[in-house]
Amino acid sequence: MTKKIAVIGSGFAGLSAASCLAQAGEEVHLFEKNEQLGGRSRQFKADGFTFDMGPSWYWMPDVFERYFKRFGYTSKDFYDLKLLDPSFSMIFEGNEEMKVPANFEELCQMFENEEKGSAVKLRKFMIEAAYKYEKGVNDLVYKPGLSLLEFADLDLIKNTFRLQVFSSFSKHVRQYFKSPKLIALMEFPVLFLGAMPKDTPALYSLMNYAGLKLGTWYPMGGFHKIVEGMTRIAEEQGVHIYKNEPVTKLAVHQKRVSRVIANGHSMDIDAVVGSADYNHVEQHLLEEQYRNYTPKYWAKKTFAPSSLLFYLGVNKKVPKLQHHTLFFDNNLDLHAQEIYKNKKWPTKPLFYVCCPSKTDDSVAPEGQENLFLLMPIAAGLKDEESIREKYYQVMMERLESYVGENVRNHIVYKKSYCVSNFIEDYNAYQGNAYGLANTLMQTANLKPSIKSKKLKNLYFAGQLTVPGPGVPPSLISGQVVAKELLKNL
Repeated sequence: MTKKIAVIGSGFAGLSAASCLAQAGEEVHLFEKNEQLGGRSRQFKADGFTFDMGPSWYWMPDVFERYFKRFGYTSKDFYDLKLLDPSFSMIFEGNEEMKVPANFEELCQMFENEEKGSAVKLRKFMIEAAYKYEKGVNDLVYKPGLSLLEFADLDLIKNTFRLQVFSSFSKHVRQYFKSPKLIALMEFPVLFLGAMPKDTPALYSLMNYAGLKLGTWYPMGGFHKIVEGMTRIAEEQGVHIYKNEPVTKLAVHQKRVSRVIANGHSMDIDAVVGSADYNHVEQHLLEEQYRNYTPKYWAKKTFAPSSLLFYLGVNKKVPKLQHHTLFFDNNLDLHAQEIYKNKKWPTKPLFYVCCPSKTDDSVAPEGQENLFLLMPIAAGLKDEESIREKYYQVMMERLESYVGENVRNHIVYKKSYCVSNFIEDYNAYQGNAYGLANTLMQTANLKPSIKSKKLKNLYFAGQLTVPGPGVPPSLISGQVVAKELLKNL
């Protein structure tokens, strides 16, 4: 018999879960609180500019292809992918620039030029990282994290040492490289995984393989093209989509969610996938006795950063900027401490600038640039307009110093986005932007469970559960939860 399933939230995890469930023949109803689908990967247009609001790094293309293949498609059916070369630039003290080439042989030469003997070490590092990627992304991350028996795989057990689940990422990198610049290059992806490098398992060197070996890509038209493709698949599978429909309550009967209440009207259902913020679904949609976790549990968790973002339209070209530019001209450890340990507005922030108009003419008027500034900050900070403006000036001053020209006087569109916006738009716990940190004590089975312990038909997907933060993991999360729900319906 066909079951009626509600999915709450239309980010990558929600769209993924909804389409997989509908493909299996179930009647799926997808509820989205905002007027646009895509969660953090929404898009907006203003004054001739098209801004992606969230994700901008397209890594792990194989994960996207694996998803689309389930429905008889490839990414080419929805968007054109362009390999970025250089992949990105890193700016160090004194405006010294390191352009990271897409070609691996050129990358090895760049390492060798920076630190004698490091090319050989990079090759060795990448062999290990490739193994972790193969096992981690093709196997481990597709496990639901419901039982340790999932990992009772002889090959996995035999190679636990090689996977380095219990080793520090920071120590691992320093076994290979001494140059502070090369260390910063290898450690930067971990900052967005949500923990200090010393607290992140060395398993995540698989991210270095993903970024430096598989390449950094860009979907022409912007990241929202992925959402559009996934929406088309959902509609083709028969998913019923409701926009501007925030779910306000989950009604329970005999240890099962029996009804979803949204905008004051209700729908009887057989199962629910909460792919909206996990904490919000539990703390605000369920009565206390039906929650997996207490407020104290959430308060003790280590969250990935929130962000201060600026969307800027510039009425001229800025030749020196790359598509992706990382400003690492200050101390990474200090900024990380102020995100994860001391939880304060950063003293000397690192930040990131995305300029998609370098690659894509469609996102800005002719002869102009589309800029996206992002500064990682601790979740839960108070973000007054004066604070936003202070850091805007800090970032722009450093950007202008690097490009050697005035940019601020040429800004014709400006919009900021920060902690309070993440809370308002996504019900994000403490305004987090990236979800739950991938620390050792928050990996796999130690993350919040995808299955309710109190209600037989309630499941969770997204970046606060397995496999973790980021677009590819969220895409996988929806598939994993759909498989488990179908198994137990």
